[in-house]
This record gives sequence, structure tokens and C-alpha cells, in this order.
Amino acid sequence: MGKVVDVASAVGMIRSGATLAVIGTGAVLEPDLVLRALEQRFLETGEPRDLSVVCPMLPSDLSGTGGMNTFAHPGMLRRIIAGAYNKRRAPRLNEMILGNEVEAYNLGMGTILHLLRCVAGRSPGLLTDVGLGTYLDPRIEGGRLNEVTKEDLAEVITLGGREVLYYRPIPIDVAIIRGTTADDKGNISMEEEPNYLGALTLAMAAKNSGGTVIAQVKWRVLADSLDVRLVKVPGILVDAIVVHPKQTQLSPQSYDAALGPNLAFSGGLRIPYDDARRLPLADRKVIARRAAQALRRGDVVNIGVGLPAEVPLVALEEGCLEQVTFTNEHGTLGGLPGTAYDTSFVVAANPDAILDSACQFDLYNGGGLDSAFLGLAQVDAQGNVDVSKFAGEVTGCGGFPHIVHRARRIVFCATFTSGGLETVVADGRLTVLREGRIRKFVRAIEQLTFNAAQALANGQEVLYVTERAVFRLGDQGLELAEIAPGIDLEQDVFGQMEFRPRVSANLRAMSARLFQPEPMGLVLR
Repeated sequence: MGKVVDVASAVGMIRSGATLAVIGTGAVLEPDLVLRALEQRFLETGEPRDLSVVCPMLPSDLSGTGGMNTFAHPGMLRRIIAGAYNKRRAPRLNEMILGNEVEAYNLGMGTILHLLRCVAGRSPGLLTDVGLGTYLDPRIEGGRLNEVTKEDLAEVITLGGREVLYYRPIPIDVAIIRGTTADDKGNISMEEEPNYLGALTLAMAAKNSGGTVIAQVKWRVLADSLDVRLVKVPGILVDAIVVHPKQTQLSPQSYDAALGPNLAFSGGLRIPYDDARRLPLADRKVIARRAAQALRRGDVVNIGVGLPAEVPLVALEEGCLEQVTFTNEHGTLGGLPGTAYDTSFVVAANPDAILDSACQFDLYNGGGLDSAFLGLAQVDAQGNVDVSKFAGEVTGCGGFPHIVHRARRIVFCATFTSGGLETVVADGRLTVLREGRIRKFVRAIEQLTFNAAQALANGQEVLYVTERAVFRLGDQGLELAEIAPGIDLEQDVFGQMEFRPRVSANLRAMSARLFQPEPMGLVLR
């Protein structure tokens, strides 16, 4: 029982002014009991105060009260460094950032994980070229999210004749992680978890900083009774174990917790795809179909959240799902995204493997991606893209900077406008019934998340796919290449843009197969 403590004792180990590393992304691996107990302690005692929190992503839930929202109280949080933010899942935190109530940074998820790995190894810091020429570059914004955030976390240095970003180490006082089972020695297994999210990296960073590691788990078992092959965090790194018998595989707002853990998400078994969601014939399916035409047999592919996660559903319908390997930055390789089952995008059904997130970013940073399918919020005439801060909302970049860094093909997927857009797909054509209020093709993007000039210099192929038009990135910026049947070029395309793009000399109609109810007969080459 030595390391098993009640949750009040665990959060009592956290002192004012401490720097915390907290695991979790959305509904996955949220150490909910510990975070809510820490919030309750602060509300009752005013301690701990002035915390700095490092999150590779952002633990949260659909209630908008859990995860990092538990830190969103005046005086409790001094600084946050996170890979992503979410207005809906952490509304009060978003308000504090935009209201200059807290110092806030957004860095790439992989950058944070690799920096914590440097902290664990006591190295002088992290050197990376990911983020140069974007808002992560200290010469532009340095990932700072508001006016009270002054310090640069990185500096540009020249090494071997090339520019790189140097991030200084951030010692960690307390790591809060989560697993499935702990034995009495503190060994942690994650057999019900659908991702690992850098748990070992966070624990090592805290331990080798002289700090404390708190682990929330569902089960406690006797010492030496765990299969050692399942241990993801060894007991020598763990100081306190909090047992939460009601812990669910995903946050309970994301699925029916009464069903128990889905072993197809955690790799325990494989299921048929009979219950996977099928896409209705609508604008989103048109976009996903056209994007899927960019797939090549044998591709290793990253799928972004939102509309891009529909591409694997098209591949399933077309019978070519197993001909490519779909991945996400949270560690899954293969299978079908959880959104196919109306649950978290972070997980996958039937993955071939689940890597630790830090290792997944090694794969991405080094050029292991053939294709990437990503969303966009805004794009300008040069082809630059904003996905991180727009329309009064901080969303952050997540793994985006690493995904686009060396992917050979990048396909951005989005509806042409948003906010009330209504379309009909019928008879092999697209009709716009009501235009969206929000334009995405804008004169100036709000934040430079994707640098188109860099992509051109790197020889990357870039497409921008919408339901009514397809653009390519050319030497002169955005170039219109395809238009949907039924669409008026002046009214429905140029009339909904804040700039006039170049038009390809070979402008053609999007394939009529994209707009038909039957499968389009996709064959991967």
C-alpha cells in the first residue's frame, strides 16, 4: 500500500509556484479525479497558487468544467504552455487567455513532448527546425497568445549554417499522469488506454528534475503481479498512486461508459467495421472523396481532426482502407478513427500499433509521412493557412507544425464558407442553397500556422479541397484547378473570396463521380 494515497493527500503534495506537467488530450487519459481535487483544494484554501502548467495537448471534457478548466481560477494559474486549446471544452481558460489574466503559450505538441524528453535527459535544451517561419518563430509571435506573455521560450540560433529554434529546458516539479493499473511498487500499465500520450516522458521529466509523480489509475493490484510487458511507467518513477474505480476509458460525455472499455480502441481485439458510420451524400462527403483521390497505395497518412477524419470512411467505402496506413499524432497507426463511431478522434479502432506520442513525432519530423489531410480556418492568396487562432478563439496548433513539416503531400480539407452554409448534392452536381456567413479565403490570415513559401521551397505538393473548388499551391500562390458541376465561378467561388486567385490554364470540372450516391470506384495507384 506504500504508494497508494487518497486524492487529497496526493494534491497536497503540490506547492504554490510549482511547475506541473499534465497528461491528457480531450477525452483521453484525463486524470479527472486528481484535477478536480486540486481545484477543490484551491477553492477551499487558496492553495496552491501561481502554478505553471505544461500540457503537450489539453485534457478536457465535453462538460467544459473538467481537464484544464479546473485551473481556470484567478490566482491559481500563472502560466500555461499547451499544444492546443478549446473554447468549448475549456471556456473559462479561453476567456482568461484572451482577457490577459494568465500568461499563455501555444507550442507544437511534438515540441513540448521532445522538450520534456530533453528535461528528462538533463540535456541543454531542444533544437528543432519545426515552426521556423510561422507564428511559433520568436521573430513573429513565438507562440505567445496575449499581451501579458512577454518572455520568449525559444530563440533562433545558427548551427552548421542553418537556422534552428533553441528551447531552454523547463524543470518539472510535479507530473500528473494516468494509467489503467498500478501494482504496489508503483508500476503502471495502460491496457485499457487507447493512447499513451507521453506518460513515461512526463514522469521522467519530473523525476529527473527532483520532482514528484502522481498517477491516477483504475485498479490496484499486488506487487509483481503485472505482466512486465504491459508496464509503461516503472514504479521507480512514481511517488503517489490515486485509485479511481469509476475511471472510464474516455470521458463519460464521449461515449456510453456503461459499456465499459472498448478493447478495439486499446488494441485488445479487432472488430468488423459493420457498425462504422457511413457518410451521407453531402458536401462533406464530396470533400472527403476528392481528398481521398490524393491517396497512393502504401501511403503512411496523417489524418487531422474534423472533416479530414472522414477520408478513412471514404477509403472504407471504396474498399481500400487496408491499402494505406492512417495515423494520428497521438500515436495510433492503422485502423479507423474513433470519429467513425461518433467518439473521440484521438483513438482508433483496430490499430496495427499504438506508439508513444513522442515517438510518433520522431516519425513525422523525420519525413515518415507520405500524405497529410488537415483542416483549415483561413487561407490567403499566397496559400498560407491559419488553424490556430481566429475569430476570437484560441485553438492552438496541436501536432500541425510537425505534420506539415516534411509530409510529401498536404491536402487541406474544408467547406468553402462556414456558419450556416447549406448545400445540396444531387444529379451529379452541387447547389448552394444558402451561403455561409464566414469566409475562409481571406485577404489576410490572423495567424501564420502554415508557411506556403516554405512548402514550395521544400518541394511539397499542396492541395486545398472544398466542396465547390480545388486549388493547388503554385509558384505564384493559390491557383484554382477544379470547379464543381453546378457552381457559378463568379458568384459561388470568386464572389465568396476576399481576393481573386490565379486560374489554371487547364481549369477543369471536378469529377462527376464525387457527386453520385454510389461508390466512386477509387483505385489507388
